[in-house]
Amino acid sequence: MQKRILVVTQHYWPENFRINDIVEGFVADGIQVDVLCGLPNYPKGEWFDGYRYTGPRTQLHEGVCVYRAGEIPRKGNSGPMIFLNYVSWPFFALFSLWRLKGPYDGILCYNTSPVLMSLPALVYGKRHHIPVTNYVLDIWPENLYSVLPVKSAFWRGIAHRVSDWHYRRADRLIAMSEGLRQRLVERTGKPGAQVAVIPQYCEDFYAIPQPDEALNAQFAGRFNLVFTGNFSPAQSLETVIRAAVQAHRQGADRLHLLLVGDGMSRPALETLVDELNARDVVTFYGSVPPTRIPAFTALADALVVSLSDSPDLGLTVPAKVASYMAAAKPLLASMDGEGRAAVEQAGCGWASAACDVDALAQNMQAACSVGMAERAALGERAFAYYRAHYRRRELLTRLEEFILG
Repeated sequence: MQKRILVVTQHYWPENFRINDIVEGFVADGIQVDVLCGLPNYPKGEWFDGYRYTGPRTQLHEGVCVYRAGEIPRKGNSGPMIFLNYVSWPFFALFSLWRLKGPYDGILCYNTSPVLMSLPALVYGKRHHIPVTNYVLDIWPENLYSVLPVKSAFWRGIAHRVSDWHYRRADRLIAMSEGLRQRLVERTGKPGAQVAVIPQYCEDFYAIPQPDEALNAQFAGRFNLVFTGNFSPAQSLETVIRAAVQAHRQGADRLHLLLVGDGMSRPALETLVDELNARDVVTFYGSVPPTRIPAFTALADALVVSLSDSPDLGLTVPAKVASYMAAAKPLLASMDGEGRAAVEQAGCGWASAACDVDALAQNMQAACSVGMAERAALGERAFAYYRAHYRRRELLTRLEEFILG
């Protein structure tokens, strides 16, 4: 009999999250999938074309029945609006549970921020006796503090208890690293067998170079250091910008930082670039579809990945590390913990501590100084590590077996 999975996640197509590809993989493997999600407005907090608060609330997308619950958009990406967005979707999603057709063999909550996102999955699973698997991508409440500056011990205590309640109520948890698995076991008291380590895999298209002649001509003659993805406080892109400007002014005169993406931190980052008078060093390209990213990684002489110095962010390997390694290019990592360790183990670039501008600037200068042959060798080591650790097929199979096991 055909297996059925309910996926619960605030963010889904047409927003660009890896859950889109996971669902496609489930369907390709013969699993029937329904998705309970929100109305697309990430990252700018503006409704995507064709959507508004009233809907559409039900869609059929590539064989997947998509049920959309309302939410308050994060317009302006201010602290209060992000908070309202965080709490509104789980609340409204509870009133959409009756629309789900079922029965399901398993429920997967793809749990980016906030942890509250898992509440509809937990309620539905409890009511219908279906095992719930929570894929923990952002550990809470620690991740909350990287976005909203919560200082009150009272509110921090509440956030911690609420987070632990959600993690304990899930039947199974997925962590992206052994360090995160240990943290979840300690906080929930779950047996080790109920908490699996399954890294985020890399979609296959990241491993296929897509050179773009027009793009290459636009940025020709420079050492292009490329970042792709979300601009949020957790990424600490101000560290990357300051380091690039410092390296450029200390002799790496061909260095060019190309930022591809968008997010809540972009206005502040653009202001910083103007204050540093560095528009000749830093370019904001804007968002592109994920399938366009290989054109930018093909352009890159090196790829940069960074995180803030929150110790809890170091518990996971950013998904960006996997997609960068698949591109077979050298990496510059400015982070602590698991992500930095992966780059060092792969021997595929340069790693420095999170938020250390001077060390990152030195590494940028080092990257600019090495020849093409050495950069190619670093890229080959990155690709070998990707094949060994982040291949889609192997990790997707493990994910399906854990959810349905």
